[in-house]
Amino acid sequence: MDDEWICGRLGEDEPWVLGAVNPPVFENSLFTFGSAEELGEAIRNEDERYVYWRGTNPTVDLLQRKLAALERGERAKCFGSGMGAIAATISSRVSAGDHVLVLGAVYGPTTQFLRYLEKFGVTHTHADDLDGCARAVGPGTRLLYFESPSYMRYEVFDIPAVTSWAAGHGLVTVMDNTWSTPIFQKPLTMGVDLVVHSLSKYAGGHSDLVGGVVVGPARLIRPLALTEYQLYGAAMSPHDAAKVIKGLRTLPVRMAAHQERGLAAAAFLAGHPAVRRVNHPGLPSHPGHALARRQMAGFSSLFSVELATESRAEVAAFLDALRHFRIGVSWGGFESLVNAPALSVEESVRATMGVPVGLVRLSVGLEAADTLIKDLGLALEGAVAWRE
Repeated sequence: MDDEWICGRLGEDEPWVLGAVNPPVFENSLFTFGSAEELGEAIRNEDERYVYWRGTNPTVDLLQRKLAALERGERAKCFGSGMGAIAATISSRVSAGDHVLVLGAVYGPTTQFLRYLEKFGVTHTHADDLDGCARAVGPGTRLLYFESPSYMRYEVFDIPAVTSWAAGHGLVTVMDNTWSTPIFQKPLTMGVDLVVHSLSKYAGGHSDLVGGVVVGPARLIRPLALTEYQLYGAAMSPHDAAKVIKGLRTLPVRMAAHQERGLAAAAFLAGHPAVRRVNHPGLPSHPGHALARRQMAGFSSLFSVELATESRAEVAAFLDALRHFRIGVSWGGFESLVNAPALSVEESVRATMGVPVGLVRLSVGLEAADTLIKDLGLALEGAVAWRE
């Protein structure tokens, strides 16, 4: 199926839509049945039957069908947040005494959740590459978790090589694909077992919702939907599902625009003397560029730069000097955003992430590229003491 058709039309011509240009939002908290036997059968199959909002909902179900098709997976389960999806997915695959491998840098709260699991006897090890994974894997290792491109540093991993290695050790692989979206990368087709997303980012696209999803084979999604999803209570609301459905309609064209503007800003920064390094896999200078071109169809607009400074004051001055980039967390909406780990993350966590003081993360939005580039240039000129 074509991605644009999935985003815009899949499931939207069915009889229950009644010809409406927007699918209905089912606000009811429960569904009733004609007999006690029917109710019992529905509860036993609550991942597929509408019983109670905490289980599933027709509006959420439509979104799940679209996301599963986009990722080329059998099933999808949407959550009330990206961390809801990540926490439930990891929990579904581990028990006390198990071990998780984390490849590369991952979203900070993901690491925090893994640390939280330590009190239940689940341990984890971070590794920079497959050689590090080989040294850390043990008889209790059950799961390999990673992002590609990786968090903050945007390193690119050879996904088929990672999944082949993990399969050889009997590990389930979970990959966060939020950066690329299914428009630019489809990890399930490269051997990944489960894919997670924050739908708050590009999928929603308008900074007006929080949501998450896990996509994969039915044999892995169904038990997760019947247990962790139900018990954690991290249900997605039908209103947020409806917003994501609308966001998906423009996702292909928005991602093309994000790619264009992001690469323009990255190329400008790569040639600026106040910048030591630009971490954007879409640039030919990036160490993983050739690999990214092989396994990705395009590049999003989230990347980081390393300013030519070790001064937190200069990093703060750069952020404060920007006028079109707003200072804030999250990304993937219309507005351009900037953030700096050295100013917002405690030192021990930043050291674990392996990011320097001068690292700044940029989310390039959908404003005019020339406007954003001028803003970056003026801010660098006045904030960073790069001249000799």
